[in-house]
Amino acid sequence: MRHRKAGRHLNRTSAHRDAMFRNMANSLFRHELIKTTVPKAKELRRVAEPLITMAKTDSVHKRRLAFARLRDKEVVGKLFLELGPRYEARPGGYLRILKCGYRAGDAAPMAYVELVDRPVQETDEQEED
Repeated sequence: MRHRKAGRHLNRTSAHRDAMFRNMANSLFRHELIKTTVPKAKELRRVAEPLITMAKTDSVHKRRLAFARLRDKEVVGKLFLELGPRYEARPGGYLRILKCGYRAGDAAPMAYVELVDRPVQETDEQEED
């Protein structure tokens, strides 16, 4: 029986998985767009979306909980000052996973993970027009 065995192991120890998802969540919140494999992207939702929900109400207790999960003071500040207020009215579904082909080395399915409603950065060509 496999009752209560949710989540992918991804051929890693639990400590490695925790560290990997902590790093991926930090990168996602810092850059608002990352590229990873599809299974990792789908598991990242289980880590990142509760943190954004937590950041909707700013309090010392929730900041400490977020810091305990992320261990990056700068990212926690951005989470509560920018991302929490941005998604105040959204009831969930803060991430978008866009499949983008296969990795050259091992043909692993790749995907972009981005925050929904992220501000679009203008390139040099758009500024010149």
